[in-house]
Amino acid sequence: MLITILAGGSRGDTQPYIALGLALKQRGCSVRMATHENYKSFILDHGLDFHPVRGDVAAIASGEMGQEAAQADNPLKVLLSFNKLKGLIYDLMSDFYDACKGSDAIVYHPGPSIGYFASQEMNIPGILGLPFPMVPTREYPALLFYSGPRLGKTYNMMTHRIFERIMWQASGSAVKDFWKKEFGHDPKGFGCPYGKQTTRRQPTVISCSPHVFPRPADWPEGVHLTGYWFLDEEAGWNPPADLVDFLANGEPPVYVGFGSLSDSAQAEKTTKMVIEALLLSGQRGLLATGWNGMARLDNLPGNVFILESAPHAWLFPLMKAVVHHGGAGTTAAGLRAGVPSVVIPHGNDTPAWGRRVYELGVGPKPVPRKKLSAEKLSGAIIGALSEEIRIKAKDLGQKIRIEDGAGNAADVILDCLK
Repeated sequence: MLITILAGGSRGDTQPYIALGLALKQRGCSVRMATHENYKSFILDHGLDFHPVRGDVAAIASGEMGQEAAQADNPLKVLLSFNKLKGLIYDLMSDFYDACKGSDAIVYHPGPSIGYFASQEMNIPGILGLPFPMVPTREYPALLFYSGPRLGKTYNMMTHRIFERIMWQASGSAVKDFWKKEFGHDPKGFGCPYGKQTTRRQPTVISCSPHVFPRPADWPEGVHLTGYWFLDEEAGWNPPADLVDFLANGEPPVYVGFGSLSDSAQAEKTTKMVIEALLLSGQRGLLATGWNGMARLDNLPGNVFILESAPHAWLFPLMKAVVHHGGAGTTAAGLRAGVPSVVIPHGNDTPAWGRRVYELGVGPKPVPRKKLSAEKLSGAIIGALSEEIRIKAKDLGQKIRIEDGAGNAADVILDCLK
């Protein structure tokens, strides 16, 4: 039984799908991951098959268009930035479609939506695998609107429809152009596919804990909120000796990292600001540079350690608190670790996760990146370490850790193959 998974985006976007692939493999399936070349060794090291997709995602993310998309801080900016990225997407369609050939089922991230049409053409189950809740509901606004006003159930549903259209806008025309070139006509039933994924044979599975976003009563039966899809180990990774020594020689530090959101022009300034905030709050700090979001400085204070990256599953439970940009994957890792989170939203869906962390009582009010200063970051760190927030974070972490989200999602997928 061959399951093909279509994924794309940053490392944080891709990692949950590797976890899902491993859960399927443990249940006897062969799993093929189709994604960017950047992650080839990462996927092969976990024993999954790899199908290359064109494009250097790190270069795209650090480029002008990628940064514009990541930092778009309202729905209109998100739409405009996605429109600019459309020109980069057409070439990917051929690679994603080729990856689907010979499959018994296709799981697709909402970005490579060609997965739905490929499953229809090949008459096999297609599964929409969402990295965050995106199914329309009247109970809360869509993520792009979540940090905004609450205007009632009709408004909530409208925001979800808009969010679906924005996601579809990013790939729909590329799917249509590829299909016409390949087959000479539009795909059968061409249109936004997400709302069609609500049956046993064409389900939706969502990588999110019901303790973070409870399942709305108005979701269709074929939509499954499975719990997070966590990848716990990275093959061959061992912590460097100097990191181990730093962690052993003092109180647990505060982690600060902004993931795939890089601004190399501001990296040194950002790093100095973070170090000042740690000094003001009286905390040791562990800074992750990521994709140039922060810089390695000379003459670091003894209470600060800088590294490029480390597996969140290993690192976050050792922290006193975690400060991050609010990406869905990083937020999930922080919540599961059971330590307070300080979210510094940069744009896109990150303001939503900042607000949700605050609503759950496991972190202070988010501080938007545009308004960040050493004083505000220091205050947020001090607030995050209050007893009330620490207790709530620990309790939520315990609930999330007993979930088997990837396993639950794998069972849904296998069920639609019966």
